[in-house]
Amino acid sequence: MVVSTEQEHPKKAFGWAARDSSGVLSPFKFSRRETGEKDVSFKVLYCGICHSDLHMVKNEWGSSTYPLVPGHEIVGVVTEVGSKVEKFKVGDKVGVGCMVGSCHSCDSCANNHENYCPKMILTYGSKYLDGTTTYGGYSDIMVADEHFIVRVPDSLPLDGAAPLLCAGITTYSPLRYFGLDKPGMHIGVVGLGGLGHVAVKFAKAMGVQVTVISTSPNKKEEAIEHLHADSFLVSRDQDQMQAALGTMDGIIDTVSAVHPLLPLIGLLKSHGKLVMVGAPEKPLELPVFPLLMGRKIVGGSCIGGMKETQEMIDFAAKHNITADIEVIPIDYLNTAIERLVKADVRYRFVIDIGNTLKSSS
Repeated sequence: MVVSTEQEHPKKAFGWAARDSSGVLSPFKFSRRETGEKDVSFKVLYCGICHSDLHMVKNEWGSSTYPLVPGHEIVGVVTEVGSKVEKFKVGDKVGVGCMVGSCHSCDSCANNHENYCPKMILTYGSKYLDGTTTYGGYSDIMVADEHFIVRVPDSLPLDGAAPLLCAGITTYSPLRYFGLDKPGMHIGVVGLGGLGHVAVKFAKAMGVQVTVISTSPNKKEEAIEHLHADSFLVSRDQDQMQAALGTMDGIIDTVSAVHPLLPLIGLLKSHGKLVMVGAPEKPLELPVFPLLMGRKIVGGSCIGGMKETQEMIDFAAKHNITADIEVIPIDYLNTAIERLVKADVRYRFVIDIGNTLKSSS
């Protein structure tokens, strides 16, 4: 049996892991690989809690393996770099998002879309090139190839920047790719949660007119007064929805629960685009006739490539965009997970790893 040289002197790591699908996490000791020649090692200071962490912890997508250390909104400070690392040095503020590897040779990789590489390696719950399991950011240290490291500008606070590595790029990428970033355009944002509130911030910074679409009337003041959305639609109010028919150039749908698409398609102008970025557990019903009658498009988008992720974080720094967060200690994690199930957070939990994660050893 060939043993990877990277595992000869593994780094001792400590974090919190799920052992089964019960949804409960507890302290966990494990190993990170030694810093390879193209690797960057960093001390994790903050890690956001994404809704997909909840799905993975509970194996709701059917792909989880245990023990599972979640977390793909990871930021910290570089402690060590490999001999061939060119872009980073000790002391730099950096982050890791949803992926830590790809093949570097397919069309997607060649076009800076590593996120669509068929061999993309997820930051946690995946297998790395040497066959070892990847562990996420609910832990004290992180090691990753420099290609998958993002530089965090000094002007961005690390805690508020952490969720941008998933929620930020998930909404920024479709706005750019589908051309919904032109000043004067009118777009809708469905759902005002971890993804939705960041989508509003990016769209407004791009000069776009934004309408928040929600089932909750009580979010109107928040959307308009705090996030500066231009208008608010209650999706269950037939009169409001009827009045807005055919008024939007595009819609970013962030909702991960099962919901009807027909009313949203109706809000689009001819040639409008409904882009799905939420991930419902069950298939949604797609009515085709309304698409034909306006040459409308329903599409999807999943995070972004590394070049675009760096572009996004630089754009966020330029426009002072951070996620609205509730910082928690690590021992509050299971309570936070329970609250996340109830959508009881405005809008993203971020774990203060640097100050509260202490190894029992």
